[in-house]
Order: sequence, then C-alpha cells, then structure tokens
Amino acid sequence: MTFQVTIETSGHRFPVESGETILQAALRHSIGLPYGCRNGSCGSCIARLVSGEVHYPDGQPDALDGPQDTPDQVVICQAEPLSDLLISVREVEAERDVIIKTLPCRAEQLNRLSHDVMQVLLKLPDTERLQFLAGQYIEFILRDGRRRAFSIANAPHRDEYLELHIRHVPGGSFTGHVFDEMKNKALLRIEGPLGSFYLREDSPRPVLMMAGGTGVAPLKGILEHAFYIGFDRPIHLFWGVRAKQDLYMDELPRKWQEQYPHFSYTPVLSDPATQDHWEGATGLVTDALLAHYPELVAYDIYMSGPPAMIEAATPQFVSHGAQPEHMYSDAFEFAQDVLDKIKRTQQGG
Repeated sequence: MTFQVTIETSGHRFPVESGETILQAALRHSIGLPYGCRNGSCGSCIARLVSGEVHYPDGQPDALDGPQDTPDQVVICQAEPLSDLLISVREVEAERDVIIKTLPCRAEQLNRLSHDVMQVLLKLPDTERLQFLAGQYIEFILRDGRRRAFSIANAPHRDEYLELHIRHVPGGSFTGHVFDEMKNKALLRIEGPLGSFYLREDSPRPVLMMAGGTGVAPLKGILEHAFYIGFDRPIHLFWGVRAKQDLYMDELPRKWQEQYPHFSYTPVLSDPATQDHWEGATGLVTDALLAHYPELVAYDIYMSGPPAMIEAATPQFVSHGAQPEHMYSDAFEFAQDVLDKIKRTQQGG
C-alpha cells in the first residue's frame, strides 16, 4: 500500500511504498532530508509528526529514549507510514546544508580494478553515516597533517560504504601506500563531504559529462543518483583515457546505455595500443565532445579529471558557446581561475 508524505515547511510531497521507510522514499524521490547513522541511534533524522501514524518494524529506535523526547517525534530512517503523513523537518537543498564531519573509518575492502586503479570501500562506525551529495569528495587526514582528496564514486542512496577509485601515482607516497602496504580493515581518518560538484536537478538543460581517467568516479556517483531518482534529461558521458586497459569500468556505462534510452556513452582513447584493436573514438576527449556537440550554449557541462584537462577544456567550451554559469567541475577553484582569465581577456585586461 502506498501513502503520501507531505513536508509542512516546503509543501513537497512524495509517496512511500509498502515496506519502505520515510527516508528511503525521500531519497528515492530526490527530497533531501537530514540523516546520520541510518540505524535509528543518532537522532539526526528526527522530524516532527504533525499528523498521521507510523510504526517501527524493528522496535522503537534508540534515538527516542532520551528524556527530552516528545510523542510527536518520528525517526524517519526507521519509521514506515501507516497512513498519509504531514511532517515538519528541515530539508537539505545544497552543499551548504550538508554537515561536514571528521570521522574514523576502515578500508573494508580493497579491489584492484585495473593495473593502476584501486577501488577502496570505506566503512564508517556503525553509529555513523555520511550524508553527501552525489559527486562530492572526502579528504584523508594523514598522521602528519597532510590531506589527500578523493571523490566519492557511489550515490547517496547506497551508502553502506564510501567508494573511492584511487589511481597509483608513481612516486606518490599515499597512493603507493594504498597499493603496496594498505590491508583490509586499515584504520583511517577522513573529513567530508566537501565540494560543489553535484547534479543540478532543477535545471531543464540536457547534460554533457566529460571525465579523464579516474575523474569518472564522481560522475559514476552522479549517474547512479540520476538513474535512481528518475532523472530523464538527455545525458552523454565522454570518458577519456590513454589505452583500452584504462577503461576500468567500461562495462558499467555500456550497460547503462542499453538500460536507459536517454543516456549515451563515448569512450575515447588518446593512445590506443596495437593489441587494443580499437575502432572507437581516439584523440583528446575534449575534441571528441566538440565533434559531437559543436554548439554548447544549451547544455549543462560537468567536467571531472586532471586539472590540466579542465584548464584546457574550459576556454574551448566557452568559445563554442558554453555558459560559465552552467559549467561544473570537481577542480572548481582551479577552473574558476581559468574563467577569471577568460573574462579578463574578453575585457582586454
């Protein structure tokens, strides 16, 4: 049986299916509600039940055991509706609403995806969850105070682990440690979520995505989120790597292309090996995108990858009509410097 939940403060409404919690349904319909542990312990997701009735299939959550709890409080990560509901709760609408945390975690699994890319699945303490927007990143805080940033490669609705794609950088002390020394269950410390690289869901514009190397990681998270919420605007992903062996998750976007009619995928090899027998696009991923879309004025553009790629692509895309306010990058600060240079050039400065 399906019930409707209405948020009093905004008027947003969404259906909750039988066996589904309020929070699960809200995330499925891209309604950003606050949460923490997702197991009913922390109280971060408590809302006020204005009207309606709920139940807790696994018993009353621990978050309702405090002396200041009131009968109208509802723990939305555990509560399932028994009727239509009206609730009062703060909504998470953008990165400014997401709480940045410093947390311990464990490298629960290390899976080699290719010769130089490691998938690292981070497990937070049982009482914690990291609420994030698809496309954001976390920073490892190393023992000497240094930090290393990596994008989150999974979508928020699938947050049992934080998925990272770490490429082995020759001479890199941290990535060398990940590949040569780190073991499963290794204890780490992170801060996040960080960044303004996330899907602008309220835009009516079609979407172009360009990734270089492991820059596909945050785009993977954004795409998983987009498919999950039923985002139906056209999306075209261009993924540039050196050779075929570097397309470490090539089967995933190919599967999406078959599954979702509005999604297209173009892998691009800059230096394919003879044994690749490659018949697809070659050269620079930027050129491949422009060959398909020489006029960019109507598009939202998401770029993720090496800063040099974004630095080179930004003025090219602007010269083809792309509007800076509709260009987003996980190297945002660096890209903003490029945009400032473009504006000064256009102004004769």
